Amino acid sequence: MVREFSAGALVLRYMQKQWWVAVIEPGREGEPEDRKNVVALPKGNVDAGEKPAETALREVHEETGLKATLVAKLGDIKYVYVRKWAGNVKAFKIVSFFLTKYQSGQIDNVTAAMRHEVRRAYWLPLSETPGKLSYNGERQMAEKALQYIESHPDELD
Repeated sequence: MVREFSAGALVLRYMQKQWWVAVIEPGREGEPEDRKNVVALPKGNVDAGEKPAETALREVHEETGLKATLVAKLGDIKYVYVRKWAGNVKAFKIVSFFLTKYQSGQIDNVTAAMRHEVRRAYWLPLSETPGKLSYNGERQMAEKALQYIESHPDELD
């Protein structure tokens, strides 16, 4: 079994009297419909020499067009999956997620090269995010973000 390490982030922005989260719809136009309704957080593989927090910020920028600042680590998601594109090899994956705060940029302002990974990026109200994210582990990270805001109300000002 191979091991994989990825990192991602939940980007918060306060607008219209509530917190919003940057989410992505993975894939590209013309791709099979099975991923069309997927709602996910930006994430990707940790590159050689990169720390997970650096990966999270890089992936946020690449997949959403936003720059963000680190607030806290939310946690790790661990799971096993089968690499269907690589001879059905089993992979044990750890994804580290970070809570970040919007700094600058326009949502969905991603390069043409990134459109093979991201169909679109958009803002979703944080209060709706746990119910809208497609993956259980990411829904848990959204719940942790809600808890963080409740217990640290002054840290995100």
